Amino acid sequence: MPKTNAIRLLASAGLEFIVHEYEMDGHSDALYSAGKLGAPPEQVFKTLVTVSPTGEHLVFVIPGAGELDLKKAAKASGQKSIVMIHQKELLPLTGYIHGGCSPVGMKKAFPTYIDETAILFDTIYVSGGAIGCTLQMNPERLADFVHATFVDLCK
Repeated sequence: MPKTNAIRLLASAGLEFIVHEYEMDGHSDALYSAGKLGAPPEQVFKTLVTVSPTGEHLVFVIPGAGELDLKKAAKASGQKSIVMIHQKELLPLTGYIHGGCSPVGMKKAFPTYIDETAILFDTIYVSGGAIGCTLQMNPERLADFVHATFVDLCK
């Protein structure tokens, strides 16, 4: 099992989760991961990091096939607007690389929002903090752990 921040933190908190590891073959998206996991695509979530005009960073966890609605996300987070951060900013900001960004264990705790469709499942899949490493866990336990709110986020 890889030793990522996400895995270390969840294990030390005594939370139940399953680690799935697989080869990415040059891919790093949630839909490819769903195929490797044999999971429904709507159950595999991706983690997106945004920034507001005031410089506040916000994290959104949405279904892998979904598209973040920036207006809904801004409204949910109490911002006038938000934009995606530049890919080169991800590692220094979160400690994770593109394709391996987990909502758990970032360098700093950011306000986090999970698409409300997550609560339709007993478990969802999110990045484990490395490419080819996915965590399967209960969405409500995940939300409690990262202090996330469930909201409608997708177009």
